[in-house]
Amino acid sequence: QVQLVESGGGLVQSGGSLRLGCAASGATLMTMNTMAWYRQVPGKQRELVASIMNGDLINYADSVKGRFIISRDVARKTASLQMNNLQPGDTGTYYCFAKLFTMESGLRDYWGQGSQVTVSS
Repeated sequence: QVQLVESGGGLVQSGGSLRLGCAASGATLMTMNTMAWYRQVPGKQRELVASIMNGDLINYADSVKGRFIISRDVARKTASLQMNNLQPGDTGTYYCFAKLFTMESGLRDYWGQGSQVTVSS
């Protein structure tokens, strides 16, 4: 069974940095199609923060452009989100998302457990 395990997150002061990690495991043969990070705050819908697709096509939300960097290691089936110059508006629960192909299940969407990021002013 495929799992996405997140790491990182925590509490940081405004202007600080954090790094989120996401690792996919649980299938013998697995191909990454897309990996992304979403953010959710109470009372609001989950929103896309950054994504990276085949061909290393990268997309960022306007609010994080120039501050966040998404990357992935296809061989290791991992992704990371480097978050710099964090602001209180970046506070939320960050979810790793992956669109993966496995022999067992075909192409499916998967979500991590969520990591809390809190930025104090």
